[in-house]
This record gives sequence, structure tokens and C-alpha cells, in this order.
Amino acid sequence: MIGRMTAVWGFRSSCWLTLGIIGLSSFISELSFLSVSSFGFVGFPPRVNSSPQFTKMASTASVNLVTLDNLDKVWPRWDPADSNHLYALVDMGSNGIRFSISDLSPPQTRLLKCLYQERAAISLFDALSESSSSSAPLLFPNETIALVSQTLARFHAIAVNDYGVPPDHVTVFATEAMRKADNAAVLLQTIETEVPGLAIKILDPQVETLFGSLGARSAFSRPKGLFLDLGGGSVQMTYLDTTGQDADYHIHAAQVGKSLPFGAARLIKVLEHDDADFKTNEVSKLNQGMKLAFSRLCETFPTLAAEAKDTQGIDIYLCGGGFRGYGSMLMHNDPISPYPVPAIGSYKVTGEFFAKTSHMLEVNTNFKKKIVGMSKRRRAQFPAIVTVVEALISAVPRIRSVTFCAGGNREGALMVRLPQEIRESDPLDCLQAEASLQSIVDILSSALPADYSSPKTVFGLGLGRLFASKIWSDTGVDVLDHASAALHSAITEHPDCPGLSHAARAVMALTLCARWGGGVTPADEQLLNNLRALADTVNPDAVFWAGYIGAVAATLAKLAPTVQDAHQLGDKVQFTSTVEQSDDNKGFRVRLNLQIPETALRGIDTGDLISHFEQVSTQREQDSGKKVNVDITTLP
Repeated sequence: MIGRMTAVWGFRSSCWLTLGIIGLSSFISELSFLSVSSFGFVGFPPRVNSSPQFTKMASTASVNLVTLDNLDKVWPRWDPADSNHLYALVDMGSNGIRFSISDLSPPQTRLLKCLYQERAAISLFDALSESSSSSAPLLFPNETIALVSQTLARFHAIAVNDYGVPPDHVTVFATEAMRKADNAAVLLQTIETEVPGLAIKILDPQVETLFGSLGARSAFSRPKGLFLDLGGGSVQMTYLDTTGQDADYHIHAAQVGKSLPFGAARLIKVLEHDDADFKTNEVSKLNQGMKLAFSRLCETFPTLAAEAKDTQGIDIYLCGGGFRGYGSMLMHNDPISPYPVPAIGSYKVTGEFFAKTSHMLEVNTNFKKKIVGMSKRRRAQFPAIVTVVEALISAVPRIRSVTFCAGGNREGALMVRLPQEIRESDPLDCLQAEASLQSIVDILSSALPADYSSPKTVFGLGLGRLFASKIWSDTGVDVLDHASAALHSAITEHPDCPGLSHAARAVMALTLCARWGGGVTPADEQLLNNLRALADTVNPDAVFWAGYIGAVAATLAKLAPTVQDAHQLGDKVQFTSTVEQSDDNKGFRVRLNLQIPETALRGIDTGDLISHFEQVSTQREQDSGKKVNVDITTLP
């Protein structure tokens, strides 16, 4: 065997292979690492130097096989001392090839700011399926090889020539389809000819699980739950708990995570197969594999096992194009209609709504118009996506919530470069880094009664400084225009920014709108009402407190039309408040006292200040039992 190879590699000393005609396929077949279960997915012991599922790939070029063992050596780390922090990534997925350029410049490194992205609709999985029968070798057609290599050459030129990305910051990685193709070597050689020196990194399934889960996790501060990634060729499941003391939680999650060969592109071929017994058998493998994967994760993670028994259920985070397609269908059918936030990232639903698979299938079949977020290809694959969703529902006994994630392999590939202190930091701290804003937040927060800064407000949601930064913006614009603009900007600004949930965006939009009086044009009335409905999912009192804090901000801006020194705002006004429940316990009354120096009140009608709070109790009929009484004390 070794004699038939043109070069020999050491398991721990190197990850680069130069293989002859026999290649990696034969090499792997003679090793005893692999344990293929009857459920159709590859099992493997932890931290071994194997490359499972590379059972058909051969190479005559330099190939970087990325495993958990060699990840630290072959995956470049982010260096704060670099003069250029631009990184370009190409994800050669089974369902499409995605390209992006990101800026990791400090101090906003954690935001993974994307400057450019593009998707080439090249399905490597379909190319393999269409070129081969069930018994023939899996081969990429020549036209696919040419198209892929030319596409990568274009992407490389955009990154290096147009954006100035350093060549050593350009990374191309591939997954299931490249692991399966018998003529992957031809594709790799053609790419090398088109772009000399551009190496393709082939991800081990464990590393794909790592990247997918870290990418999905990147949008949140301290998530805990099941993470699944549905691509074209496979679906991965693992469990992440970022709230504990395990600094290597992401590595451990990748080690025990499971990859099932039932991606949307592959599974739709199964469902369209003429042999009914074959379809039944394959779907059974998916269901059994999903249940076994979940069972093994429960055995490994006691917290997950406890959550599985808890009546509240498990939180699930989903990424990958297939799952995002299902999320788009749910959003299209959301009870809040039309759903006010356009981005699928951070869209969250209850387990009960998530389980309405039959209705979603019916809509996909009967609704002939465009559904936002659903391409024709995605809708054609929707029955396969639903089959995976139903397998997940069957495997997990109680699902509390499901959150759809914008991040995936590319974001995970960036996250893994970062040092732990940045990777685990709260992304909102980067978004609102100006420390001087904290004094404004402190003044605004002082208007809240004790214990009322919980997740009902922008402060409890971690958005205090971001809100404070917008109070004095564009004060020359008409207030009506400002109020409507506030609704739109809060739901569209920073569209894929980590840390901003849809509910948080709704609370921010309502609070900013109230800062400008709360009046909107008739065209925006429905948007306003739907944002209120979304804020209700945070807390039934969230809409009231958004209006209240907005009115406090309007009062502060009236007394201090501009801010030269935020620390001097305390000289303009002091807020104190109490809250008391109504006799019938169906509402409450806030008593707010404004202590204002006489000099600050010069030329101001106190009635104008009180009027800011008049609409807080009248925003909606259901909030009529929540009252605000304002008293003004003039200080000498």
C-alpha cells in the first residue's frame, strides 16, 4: 500500500498529502478507524487521526485534510497585530458555493462584519447524482469542474485584487460532495491551474460539525441547546452549553456530534425514487439515526438529559440553507402577519408552531407566489426538509423553542480563529462600545422603578447604549418622519448583527418611536402594531415600558437639546419613580417625579414635558390599565 503512494505522511506530523493514482480512497480503506453504523452515519472514537467519510476521494494534488487533531496547525489564527484584518472564505457546500469577505478589525472583531458575499448556484451534489448511476463511480462532469474552477478564480480575484485581502487570508473549504467524489483530484488540479497556490481544505465531518455549530452560536451571547446544521449532503447534530465552565465546549461538542448523510439535496432524491421500499428504508434510517444521535448526546451531557425530562423542553438552534428554508416558511405563516422583521437570522418560534409540518407542506404546494427566503430550488426540496424536521421532532421529546441562525460554516470558520476571550464575549458590547454613553443610560435608567429594568426594556435586553446613541441623532428632521423612520431602521439596521434578537429589535423600534412622539403615518400603522405584538413575546408589559422610556428620553432631549458632556446631563434633570399595583391587579400606576433646576426650565412649558407621557397609557386598549402620573419639582 505505502509503495503505491508517491509520498508518505505522518499522522501527527503533517496534514498535507500528495497521493498517487491509488490515493486517499484506498489508503483509508486499509485503515481500521472507521465504524459505519447501520443507520448510515459514520461513528468514530474521540480525537483519533482518522478522516472518516473520505472513502472515495482521491487526489494527485496537495490537499489539506482538516481534522480536530490538526486544526490548530492548519487553520490560521487571527492576530491582533496584523496590518490587514480582511478574511475571505469560500464554502464549497453540496447545495451551493458561498463566498464572503469579512472584516475582523478590532475592537469590533466579534461582530464578524461581512463586507461582501455572493452565492454561486452550483450544486456539487446534484452534479454527482446526475453523472452517475447507483453502481457507477461518483464523478463531477467536466462542465462542473470548469465552472467551479472559474468561479473560484473569480472569487479569488474579487478578494485579492478588488478588496485587498492578503492571499494567505483566503481560505477555501469543502464538505460532503468533495468527500464523496471519485474524481475530486481532477477538480482540485483544475482549480490549482486556474489559481496557482490556492489550496482546498477538506473538512472532516467533526470539523464541519464544529464550524456549523460555532457559526450558529456566533449570533448569541451565552446560548445553550441543541445545534443542527442541514446542508445539501448531510445534517449534523450536537449540543452546546456556553454557560458552563468548559472552555473547550465547542471541541467536545464536535467530538460527540453526529453527522447523518441525509442533506436536503440527497434526501429529495430518495423521496422521488420509484422504489417505495427503498424510500421507506432510507427514511427509517434517518429517523433511527436522529433518535440515536440525540440519545448519545443525552448520555454525554447530563444537562441535556435533564432538559429532556423537564416539562419546559429543549431549546434548539438551526442553521444551514435547508433549515433556514423551513424558517422562512414558518415566518411566511407566522401568527404576526406580515412578520415585521425581514431577516431570518434570530427568528424564534415555539416548539408547537415549529411542529406544524403538514400545514407548511400544504402551503408550499398550494401557494404559487414568491415566498421570501425560498428559492425555487429550496421549495422543490421542501418535502425533504420537512422529513428531516419531522425526524427531529420525533427524536426530541419536548421542544421549548427553535431559533433559526444566519451564521453557518463560514462564520464558524472565523470564530474558531479567534482567541477565547473574544469568541466568548457579548457581541453587543462591540456594537455599542462607546463607554461615555453609559452616563446617559444611567440617567434614563433612574426613571425606572426598582426591579423594572429586566428584559422588558432596552436596558434589560442589553441595548441601552445603542438606544442612547440615537436619542440626539438628526434632530433637525420632522418628528413624524423620525418616528416612522425609527421603526424601519431598528428592524433593518445591522441586518445580520450578532446579538440582536427579533424581539429586541421590536423593543428598540418601539422605544425609539416613542422618543419621537410615537405618531406614525397610516402606512406604518400595521408595522407598528405588529412590532408591538412581537414585543409582547418578550413580556406583556414590554410595549408600555418602551413607550415610557421613549418619553423619558424625549423629556431629556427637550431639556438638553445637545450633549457636549454626558456627565453634565444630571444638572438638567433628576428622575425618581415608584410603581404600585392597581386594586384589581390588572394594571399598575407609575409615579414619576422630575426635579429640574429653574435655569433648565427657562422658556419651557412644563405641560409640554408632561405631554410626552400622555400617549404611554393610550398606545393600546389592552394597556389602558397601566398609568403614568408625572410631577415636576422646580429646583432653585
